[in-house]
Amino acid sequence: MKNKHLDVVNIHFIFSIKLACTLLLTITAAHANDSTGYVGTGGVEYIKNKNISMHSEDLYISKEQIRVNYEFKNLSNKDITETILFPMPAVPSFIDSDYADTTATYDDFQVWINGKSIIPQLHVRTFMRPIIIKDSDKTYADTSVDTTEIFKACGINQAEMMTPWTYQFDTEVINQQLLNCNNKKLDQFIDDKDDPSYISWDSQIIYSWEQTFKANTVTKIKHTYTPLVGGSVYLDEEKYADFCVDKSTQRGLNKGSARSYHSYQALSYILTTGANWAKPISSFKLTVERDPNELVSFCWKGKGKVKKIGPTTFEIKESNFVPTHDFDVAFIMK
Repeated sequence: MKNKHLDVVNIHFIFSIKLACTLLLTITAAHANDSTGYVGTGGVEYIKNKNISMHSEDLYISKEQIRVNYEFKNLSNKDITETILFPMPAVPSFIDSDYADTTATYDDFQVWINGKSIIPQLHVRTFMRPIIIKDSDKTYADTSVDTTEIFKACGINQAEMMTPWTYQFDTEVINQQLLNCNNKKLDQFIDDKDDPSYISWDSQIIYSWEQTFKANTVTKIKHTYTPLVGGSVYLDEEKYADFCVDKSTQRGLNKGSARSYHSYQALSYILTTGANWAKPISSFKLTVERDPNELVSFCWKGKGKVKKIGPTTFEIKESNFVPTHDFDVAFIMK
């Protein structure tokens, strides 16, 4: 992808940092002890403008694809140009072998504006957790700090910073490059400077594009991508509440099954970004599709009712919707 205007990141640096930290917290909350790659991606973001509303959002979620159709309305008599940001979650530099397929996600993000395909700019940022010394004990802070400029100063380029997503480089080689750099700013993040395998950092991808909203006009934006899907060989009953597994679904799992356990896959979608616009979403629709050999379970806190509209398809509709929660869904093998 071409990066024509890299100054976009600088213009929105503070906003991106705040957003990145929010996503890092989401990742921490979303990971269960026995699940991997269960992290959230969400809708388009930008600095809130009182003159632009999200008129409608049509969201489709499956394990294979997330597809969103938006209609944004410029409520003013003047054209408005904003930088739209689409942040992916931050992925750790060390991941388990069964982590979600990050290459499929980052390489599959597509955007259409009023039916015309565009190529968004791609930015990469890195994050590390500072060391905290308390009562002579060393721990790491819960909140990560943006270290992109430190990585750049140490000669680590964007392609290398994307390694947790692409696996194109060896992270230990990059870690050794950090150590060889002797940048004093790294002292607050690295405890053991003798072993590069103990250095931990996260990589976040942010897509952006300049968007002009014509005066008193609806602008249609569509994007699709492959979600990060994690899971486990066993859905513990203690996790039923995470996905609101009700009695009916539990009976469906036990019906005709000789197994006492069921594997599952899960994904998360950050809905709350939809509250960043001028008004509630006038028309919101969520469609969830599962495979024929699965049951699906999720929590919904809105006023809309979950309706089964096909053998494997479920739908929720809301009016004047202000999302106050994110969306976690489990696809459970029968």
